[in-house]
Amino acid sequence: MTSSEVAPEADGLPQWADYLGLLTKADSVLDLLADPSDPLARQEAYRLMFMALAAGFQSTFVDPDHPEFTCAVSNVMNSVGVNPDFIYGSASIRGDGVYRLSGKRGGGVFVLFDINAGSIGVLDTFGPSVGFIDLDECTLGPDGSFDILISGERPEGHTGDWVKLDPRACNIAVRRAYYNWGVEEEAKIAIERVDRPIGPVRLDAAEIARRLTALSGFVERYVTFAMGYGARQRAQGVVNRLEHDDWAGRGGLSGQHYYQGIFALEPGQAMILETEVPDTVRYWNIQLNDPLWNSIEWFNRQSSLNAAQVTLDSDGQFRAVIALEDPGGHLTGSLMLRWTQASHGPVPRLRIVDAGSVRDHLPADTPVVTPQQRQEVLRKRLRGSQWRHRW
Repeated sequence: MTSSEVAPEADGLPQWADYLGLLTKADSVLDLLADPSDPLARQEAYRLMFMALAAGFQSTFVDPDHPEFTCAVSNVMNSVGVNPDFIYGSASIRGDGVYRLSGKRGGGVFVLFDINAGSIGVLDTFGPSVGFIDLDECTLGPDGSFDILISGERPEGHTGDWVKLDPRACNIAVRRAYYNWGVEEEAKIAIERVDRPIGPVRLDAAEIARRLTALSGFVERYVTFAMGYGARQRAQGVVNRLEHDDWAGRGGLSGQHYYQGIFALEPGQAMILETEVPDTVRYWNIQLNDPLWNSIEWFNRQSSLNAAQVTLDSDGQFRAVIALEDPGGHLTGSLMLRWTQASHGPVPRLRIVDAGSVRDHLPADTPVVTPQQRQEVLRKRLRGSQWRHRW
């Protein structure tokens, strides 16, 4: 047999060409572009497809009997509007298992675990939240240490922290929120299944093929979800205005108000966002995304702001200017503002003004940022971003 010949598979399992054939179907998502004929938009869509493949691999070969919190998010893996303030993690579990969460709380705004009956992962579909853990409501040692048991029933004699596990559960997502990047002590978290011995098994050929088939089809599913976000807003006219969403059952965080929409500017225009701030709010931020719902690169651009990074005006209002020159890159994209565990969810207001007259539309005491000061802020962001745990 020559090197160019391929032996036929007697077992009927998929071959490389079969997997590529499934990947090819993802080309259909180009119809979701605002302008499918735009060569730049098409290449950006192809980039998103490769990103989906790379991110998806991390949830393709997870083992719910030997879980770990993995993260498919970074400044490069930045799809579906990931929050620059969060360190995300996702672990696959079984609803009939017994699991232990342990580690140290660390600093930051919060550490929240969402137990879900579905996820955005390759082997799952979306499903509702079926459990929730806020570390600040758990027993913490003097050093912030925690130890939590998660199971269908509380074991006899167990006196420590315990969370009931819904039999539908298949995933635990964790969000660690930090206002001061790279400064606050980060949480240390481990998860383990404790009702069976440690010792993973080698997957057989059929199971590997099942998972690779799911991954090959995941690209179309994931990119349709990502690009469908903007396509739906355009179709419903959510342009230069905001809608409210809670993202329930679709990966959103419980108890959070999301205000989101598309910004679309002409050359020479800028947008001013202004809002009151809730009387009490545990966390909030605003961020910009590109037209395909990728978070705009946040290491070297001020493409997001959180409560510790903003300056409120003397009237207590928060105001932000969105313009091509800063953060730069797009005249159109999407924006999202989150209020988490707030006394109420104020609705932000948007105005489009001439970029050259922005100062005229702001209070007189709104500070002016010089180019030198902007560089200092950006370098602080760059350092803080890299000091963080990002894998």
